[in-house]
Amino acid sequence: MNRTAVPAPGTDHEPQIDKGVDMPIATPEVYREMLDRAKREGFAYPAINVSSSQTLNAAIRGFAEAGSDGIIQVSTGGAEYFSGPTVKNMVTGALAMSAFAHEVAKNYDVNIALHTDHCPKDKLDSFVRPLVDASIERVKDGGQPYFQSHMWDGSAVPLEENLEIAKELLDKCQQANIILEIEVGVVGGEEDGVDNEINDQLYSTPEDAIATAEALGAGTDVYYMTALTFGNVHGVYKPGNVQLRPSVLKDAQDAVKAKFSEAEDKPFHLVFHGGSGSSEEEIKEAVSYGVVKMNVDTDTQYAFTRPIAGWMLGNYEGVLKIDGEVGNKKQYDPRAWGKAAEEGMAKRVVEACEHLGSAGKSQGAKKA
Repeated sequence: MNRTAVPAPGTDHEPQIDKGVDMPIATPEVYREMLDRAKREGFAYPAINVSSSQTLNAAIRGFAEAGSDGIIQVSTGGAEYFSGPTVKNMVTGALAMSAFAHEVAKNYDVNIALHTDHCPKDKLDSFVRPLVDASIERVKDGGQPYFQSHMWDGSAVPLEENLEIAKELLDKCQQANIILEIEVGVVGGEEDGVDNEINDQLYSTPEDAIATAEALGAGTDVYYMTALTFGNVHGVYKPGNVQLRPSVLKDAQDAVKAKFSEAEDKPFHLVFHGGSGSSEEEIKEAVSYGVVKMNVDTDTQYAFTRPIAGWMLGNYEGVLKIDGEVGNKKQYDPRAWGKAAEEGMAKRVVEACEHLGSAGKSQGAKKA
């Protein structure tokens, strides 16, 4: 949907994060223009899941090398890991990730937005709600929100309850100038311990889309993102094993446009979940119907880990102290294999930008 009327934060107490020579995390206004431009021009941004400073650095590097603005996101499990494997505090981890990202992003010439990924009902009170509350207080003091968008995953509850919770969260997000992302329908496969069967429930209906617009709005006075499902599946699947029906997205957009006179031609800013195993043609078709954000996690996890495996196998005697020897510090230094891992993941991010059409289109990229 389009713009909310929430005013921009002030600058009285906290240093304002502005666009400048060193590009920081995107302001709420810049983020909305990113999403509006993607829908208007027919491309989408990869949303890269991260769980450490290394994967976060790799993601930003990939966006910069692609000349693409982008979205970096953290799931409930990723946020737990960020806080420390023995701490397991999702809010602590998410805020630490945000603080780190705000510092390192200033050294790149692309806009980076921060997002929290799938949050089911049983984790709202320990993840999204406290984070939104923290941003509300920060904005009241003249600062920027910690995250530019949050996702409420109501796919496991009845649609009516899903949308009731969405309305409550949308109101709170507007207070902090944050965009809410919701999910209408079910994504198959497994992510962060949530496992869904692969069946006909994976396809949202036009009626689902109309109910969403009736609950949250269909005009230009509201702004949220919608993850409608069209056969999406989390996890690792080869092309052809996932039965996507991108036309479901077109049917939903058309239904809302026909129902509400104030709606645009493509009323929803759509999100594509569970994209592993999707063909390039399916991705392009989905983007043409208004997808502005596509989550990428499984593929980048492998792209990060594969170079580490290669490094360890190729430098076996150096990374291990075999038969009483001392090994080779330059080879077991985490920075050595870490650089290879970050390079591998960054390349996969560049590939995602090229597939989705965002490469070379950064609003902040330096001109040659």
